[in-house]
Amino acid sequence: MEDLDRLKKPMQTPHPIPYQGSKRKLAPEILRWMPNGVGTLFEPFAGSAAVSLAAAQAGIAARYQLSDCLAPLMELWSKIISDPEGLADAYGSIWEGQMVDPRGFYDEIRAAYNRDPEPARLLFLLARCVKNAVRFNREGLFNQSPDKRRLGTRPPRMAQSILGAHALLKGRTTVSSGDYWATTKRATPDDLVYMDPPYQGTSGSKDQRYFEQLDLGRFVNFLEELLARRVPFIISFDGRTGKKKYGEDLPEHLGLKRVELEAGRSSQATLNGRSERTVESLYLSPTLRRRGECRGVPPTPVRDGGATVF
Repeated sequence: MEDLDRLKKPMQTPHPIPYQGSKRKLAPEILRWMPNGVGTLFEPFAGSAAVSLAAAQAGIAARYQLSDCLAPLMELWSKIISDPEGLADAYGSIWEGQMVDPRGFYDEIRAAYNRDPEPARLLFLLARCVKNAVRFNREGLFNQSPDKRRLGTRPPRMAQSILGAHALLKGRTTVSSGDYWATTKRATPDDLVYMDPPYQGTSGSKDQRYFEQLDLGRFVNFLEELLARRVPFIISFDGRTGKKKYGEDLPEHLGLKRVELEAGRSSQATLNGRSERTVESLYLSPTLRRRGECRGVPPTPVRDGGATVF
């Protein structure tokens, strides 16, 4: 096990949980819109918690609240914060066990996880599955196949990421599992809620890339309540690749400002022989705009995207 003290100030933000759709690359741009002096940063669709990790490294908030509807994922985050060495050792043991028959071993771990969703098993599956893309069947069981080109994150690198995330979040982070409405009920005007909910148009009954789908009408009602409580929030929501758009814009009556962020070349389009850029939308609440100085210089808008920048 590597020395924890050596990992307290990593050169790059540590990311122990590989997750397709993670905001790891966009986190620096998202952080530019966050105000200084946040009490608690709530991330109710935490996933890989890329934004919270980046915010913790930048010292944006005094406290952090990670939550998600996928309970085993939040148990994994609890383990990262409470027992990083134990988790790293358990992951390493599982990873080493795949050498004789990688595919057969993966299937065994997947079946074991579906019977008993233990954190180290989930971490192995996330690191080893195709494109780090989690998939669930209609019964809520993990059903993604392994990536045949690689064996997943090697134990030393994973240990470094786990310990780095632990160093950033320990002593100031609460972890919970549940519905986004319930897990943000204590948010106040002194806090900030960052949300990265499932995008419309990227999942459905035939493509279960999210454990739970989003009811747009209910989500809009939730945003109306946050506005009424004057709780500041930022949302990563819809996006587009080339001319293809994912999801509908959030309703105008919410009074949100929309900024488009360049997310880079689309890997799926590249695989299909096309060169297309992916653009993601960021929505900012009016309560956020009135809180004063934001960090740094706002991101440069996409030239042809009709971005709104203030």
